[in-house]
Amino acid sequence: MLNIFVHKIGFLIQNPIIILMKILAIDVGAWTQDIMLYDSEQPIENSYKMVLPSPTRIFAEKIRKLNNHLYLSGETMGGGSINKGIKNHIHKGYRVLMTENSARTVRDDLNRVKSLGIEIIPSGEHPEISEMELTEIELKDVDLDAIEEAFDRFDVELDFDYLGVAVQDHGYSESMGDRNFRFNKISEKLETSQPPEEFAFFNTAPNYFTRMNGVLRTLNEYEVAIMDSKFASICGATCDEYVKDLNSFVALDVGNGHTLAAAFKDGKICGVFEHHTGMLTTDKINRFVKELALGTLTHEQLHGDGGHGAWVVEPIGDFECLVATGPRRGILNETHFKVHNAAPAGDVMMAGPAGLIKAIHCKTHEDHSL
Repeated sequence: MLNIFVHKIGFLIQNPIIILMKILAIDVGAWTQDIMLYDSEQPIENSYKMVLPSPTRIFAEKIRKLNNHLYLSGETMGGGSINKGIKNHIHKGYRVLMTENSARTVRDDLNRVKSLGIEIIPSGEHPEISEMELTEIELKDVDLDAIEEAFDRFDVELDFDYLGVAVQDHGYSESMGDRNFRFNKISEKLETSQPPEEFAFFNTAPNYFTRMNGVLRTLNEYEVAIMDSKFASICGATCDEYVKDLNSFVALDVGNGHTLAAAFKDGKICGVFEHHTGMLTTDKINRFVKELALGTLTHEQLHGDGGHGAWVVEPIGDFECLVATGPRRGILNETHFKVHNAAPAGDVMMAGPAGLIKAIHCKTHEDHSL
């Protein structure tokens, strides 16, 4: 069998078959949506890239400007600013009506959504609504028409074989809080150490990931890889030229809302913890990272501190550095660890898209039917 070494997205893939493809990768965050249009025939540095306001910020601004009743249709998406906008709109005295799928943007527990004063109605035609003075907004995490229009202004054709999307999805269970449920599912995935691209789903996702399924319904005409945004960024960090030569390290995606840390050894995740960024201090980061590497960090410890939790498969012991991604990664500079700011494709903003592209490449080189 021939061994052909192909340079792909900042790391080497060994495979007897060269698969050429174009990938549109979109990392949907709380503040920005980071977009990369990648062509495997070109170095990834030649990819077209955009960093735009996040969908939740765009929709929240639309709601803020309204002075009439509001009907929100569409899909489950990231809440954040939208939820604040809805509450303020109700406080101003306007009615807010939502379909069940769109209402899960606020909370997966629809009884809690109703308790906020939101009216939940079935999807479809409602003659009484058409007679009201209201504005309809269709919610969705990915607006391909808008992205295509933006590229078109620069004479770039939005042509792709595969679509990768990253969103943060905690998952939902009626019998368990979302923080515990999230780590319950992470522990199921990490029964043994796994490479980060194993956290990607292809064309389907478990029903309990309601936001991911909202994205998949929106994009049901396409071949789609979908991934939790935290694991997409961690996966992207491993595409950095410096990082790919490390044997052991701890990668941290320090977002505006949440921070995920993953301990790596020989290219595989051996343990993770997740906390709220605003609750982290230098001392906590020093302590939690050290204990994660030693394998002594517990879920109860992180959860009890107000974080999401922790899961450790095996210790990695001494490690070479912290690998940082995310908009608030600067807080790691105050720790006593060596810090490397990951820049896959030479761009610190493209960790999420690079991780999606890596996951798609790994899948398509393994399964040529996609």
